Amino acid sequence: MIAAATWPREKPEEERLLWIDPARGGFVDSRVGELGSILRSGDLLVVNDAATLPASLRGLREDGTPFEVRLLAHEPVELHDDSHGDAATRWRAVLFGRGDWRQRTEDRPAPPRLVPGERVRVAGGAIVRVLSVDARSPRLVNLAFEGDAASARAATEAMWRAIYAEGRPVQYSYVESPLALWHVQSSFAARPWAVESPSAGRPLTISLLERLRQRGIRVAPLTHAAGLSSTGDAALDAALPLDERYDLPGPTVQAIADARVRGGRIVAVGTTVVRALEGCAEAHGGELVAGEGSTDLRIGPRSRLCVAGGLLTGIHERGTTHFDLMEAFAPPALLDRAMDHADRAGYLQHEFGDSVLVLAR
Repeated sequence: MIAAATWPREKPEEERLLWIDPARGGFVDSRVGELGSILRSGDLLVVNDAATLPASLRGLREDGTPFEVRLLAHEPVELHDDSHGDAATRWRAVLFGRGDWRQRTEDRPAPPRLVPGERVRVAGGAIVRVLSVDARSPRLVNLAFEGDAASARAATEAMWRAIYAEGRPVQYSYVESPLALWHVQSSFAARPWAVESPSAGRPLTISLLERLRQRGIRVAPLTHAAGLSSTGDAALDAALPLDERYDLPGPTVQAIADARVRGGRIVAVGTTVVRALEGCAEAHGGELVAGEGSTDLRIGPRSRLCVAGGLLTGIHERGTTHFDLMEAFAPPALLDRAMDHADRAGYLQHEFGDSVLVLAR
């Protein structure tokens, strides 16, 4: 098995890049900083500019039982100064039992079984009310932050203060120390939508992106609310990815159209970008339409891609949804050979690991 990177590395451009060429059936060792010599003028990189939330919150029942709340998806609504109720503070969340980041997610004990209407304390003092429990798993709940604010706008502001004051980023058992929020942000992070880092864009420094632009390689953003990679419940994990929100800007839709006219390749940076682009196209008869949407699209070797022609991503374990998605870009046998080579050559995997580019010459 490919070893995990245990900490963010200081020089991301020097991280390794395995370039897999499906057309030639081979692969080449490279570095992230050499991406500009692989791509060509007219190509377009589409990145996920979602910032990562401090989505892990401490929870405490009235009987003193501790647990962990991992926020999964916010349910935003349009706010007005006279709005009331909990609509603006609703979240889908996954619950975990006792334990800490040193334990693997699947080894954590089961959380307490919360029931609709129950109120629990989270984030150092905030109160949330359980709205419902999903039929698929007692771990998956819908909840709303409560407060004494007179309007939904004020309640929302109080919710975000609580999350950023007391929350922390989702942790991983293979890292050497607890992660701070800045460890899980890309250089172009914008709106706080992701609950786990869209890590494929992490090694793309501002300097590298500028060099790409100078070579005629454009970069365009979208925002995708990257969800949790593991829930601690095998049945629920098998249903991942759950429905995730995205926002595809008009200029990005135009940049994709322009690149196609020029004969450029559309390279998705990360599996979240692929799901957003292909989910949007699927919802609109094969066309990209600017605006917000959501998708639970699961992409695999039988998927027919409408938009993305290449993929820049991290190294993922076989059998995961991320690896399945890679099989839409290259034959499984080629990917298996490439991953065996990556293992022998000392590549690193997971959030802070090395990168893979799947792109024909």
